[in-house]
Amino acid sequence: MTADSKQAVGLGPCPLCGREMIEGPSVDRHHWVPRKEGGDDWDHLHRICHKKLHSLFTERELALLYNSAEAARSHPEVAKFVKWVRRQPVEWNGRHERPRRR
Repeated sequence: MTADSKQAVGLGPCPLCGREMIEGPSVDRHHWVPRKEGGDDWDHLHRICHKKLHSLFTERELALLYNSAEAARSHPEVAKFVKWVRRQPVEWNGRHERPRRR
């Protein structure tokens, strides 16, 4: 990207919430199966979506039960969060409870 080109780079839709992702501080990498549990596949997610997953689930739960966007969205708390976050700006990071102990 040149100095004259100030356009943000789009990363496509967030696998969890479906909103467009823009490269920068509002986006994180998420391992659907945590590396600690042997996973190596990852996707970009909005940082707020990533924080929400880790505030709700342990790494073991992510590895065994919520190891895809579809599986995570099936959880009632995640579904409620997705409905809410879709009304927020894509760059918004927000705050969440501390992640559960791993």
